[in-house]
Amino acid sequence: MSKQTVELTESEWSVIKAVWETEPCTAPVIQEKLFKPTGWHYSTVRTLMDRMVVKGVLKAKKEGKLTIYQSAVTRAQAQSGELIYALKHAFNGALTPMVQCLLDTKDVSHAELGELKKIIAAYESGNTANRAGKTGRKGRS
Repeated sequence: MSKQTVELTESEWSVIKAVWETEPCTAPVIQEKLFKPTGWHYSTVRTLMDRMVVKGVLKAKKEGKLTIYQSAVTRAQAQSGELIYALKHAFNGALTPMVQCLLDTKDVSHAELGELKKIIAAYESGNTANRAGKTGRKGRS
């Protein structure tokens, strides 16, 4: 799923975050990790994970009686999908109001503003090596 847009439900976000922390993993491991915050039982987690395999978000491989799961998408791909979804649905595809809303609703440090200016300057100059997601920084979850 290199350039594909990945759109995840809230439940799928819970699962993929747990998978990223423990992969490769099994459904029982993920169920145990998610039980306290969600109350989900094994069958719920297994169903979600199997649907995520069909969706192309997770990979599954049988090892004897166990199914081993791994992510098929990166944090950056999932985060990008979430932003594209919000841009399309909440802002009718208009980037400027979305950025304005983000800036208005979050305390933005001078350092973050400086980073944003560098990213914009890189886009303006066509320097793709310095674009967001290519700076070597790890994505947030």
